[in-house]
Amino acid sequence: PGLKPDFAIYDTSDQTSLLKRVIADMSLSTSNWPPRSVLSAISGAKNELLTAEMYAARASDFYARSIAKIYTAYERALRTAGAVDFDDLLLLTATMLERRPEVREDCHRRWQYLLIDEYQDTNRAQFKIASLLVGAPEPLPGDDGPARGPNVCVVGDPDQAIYGWRGADISNILDFEENY
Repeated sequence: PGLKPDFAIYDTSDQTSLLKRVIADMSLSTSNWPPRSVLSAISGAKNELLTAEMYAARASDFYARSIAKIYTAYERALRTAGAVDFDDLLLLTATMLERRPEVREDCHRRWQYLLIDEYQDTNRAQFKIASLLVGAPEPLPGDDGPARGPNVCVVGDPDQAIYGWRGADISNILDFEENY
């Protein structure tokens, strides 16, 4: 997305300051568009792997269309500053692993095993990254039997799922055996 290797990672304070400026530049009021609420909507979109353009395409009411415009301007401001936010780290990683098979294959060669702790609190973006890192089951050489499964181990307890409000999807752990 046009980032240089020395990009900055904006924390919550940096994000809020930038978003306040973006909202003001759009001649909107932070009273009507509280930065915390707007950032929460943008974070939710990114954790669902929705870019600003994808979010805008799905926006069907005034609120969603307005958030889409702010999201677009916020992303532009981040890139102008040579920065990403924490949610971008997930969105951009998932996108890169999906679109760049050479990167994904390098990761497969590099890491044979994947261990994920607190799996009950993973969101869609984290699930996508894990799935791409694990890869598809591979047939064993000279074996007509079932393919060797991915080398993944997760630790988690569905009864301790506490981050649904932040986009965690409990079905990730409930459907683990079906997915892997």
